[in-house]
Amino acid sequence: MDKNILSRDGTSLAYESAGRGAVVVLVSGAMSTGATVAPLAAPLSERFRVVVYDRRGRGASGDTAPYAVEREVEDLAAVIEAVGGEASLYGTSSGGALALRAAASGLPVRHVAVYETPYAMSEDALRERAEYTERLNEALAEGRRGDAVELFLRLTGLGEAVIRNARQSPLWAGMESMATSLAYDDAVMGDGSVPRELLASVPVPVLSIAGDASPAWMRDAARAIAQAVPRGTYRTLEGQTHMVEPDVLAPVLTEFFAK
Repeated sequence: MDKNILSRDGTSLAYESAGRGAVVVLVSGAMSTGATVAPLAAPLSERFRVVVYDRRGRGASGDTAPYAVEREVEDLAAVIEAVGGEASLYGTSSGGALALRAAASGLPVRHVAVYETPYAMSEDALRERAEYTERLNEALAEGRRGDAVELFLRLTGLGEAVIRNARQSPLWAGMESMATSLAYDDAVMGDGSVPRELLASVPVPVLSIAGDASPAWMRDAARAIAQAVPRGTYRTLEGQTHMVEPDVLAPVLTEFFAK
């Protein structure tokens, strides 16, 4: 990240941009930084000015307590203002929930595209999310960052053997360094249910995408978003999972953002 701006509460936000044209801001999900979505910036920058930024509490950006989802919406507002005053948003996973909240709040947004925003689609899933929230907040309050990361990895469906191996990997320290931000993404997702009232207030076109190789509930959640917003479109990408290939996703986003 080669540039910094200050959000409304004084938090320093790191960002960078590439390309020229209408602005598209990429919003990362849980346990990720701007670098995680940067591979998507390359193909999109052939048509747009693409901005990636580190959300607060991760990467080269700062953090300011106490956390509130509204602060992250203000962060996006600051990024958009710094790069021209208007932008389209792409959010992946829980970053999609943040992008939708930003659009609903009245930020100068032209389009919103989201990929597999993981809203819970059953009562069992909602109970699992509630238990996760409780245990995550306990672990973070007690300084058990590694346990917090483990809770998140279990929520994503990883098995115990994979998690044990992850704890021994060189990447684990970096994951623990972002553990506090897991509570931020959890807050952005609310209770985990599809926020239909909020989505009904999104005034701009929304493209909700899922991979057809992802679990059925992911596709159901993506479809529910498209149905809940006034101007929604649902689309699946053949052969894609939650780890979508940038070169497959970019043409779809280019077509949508160019409208």
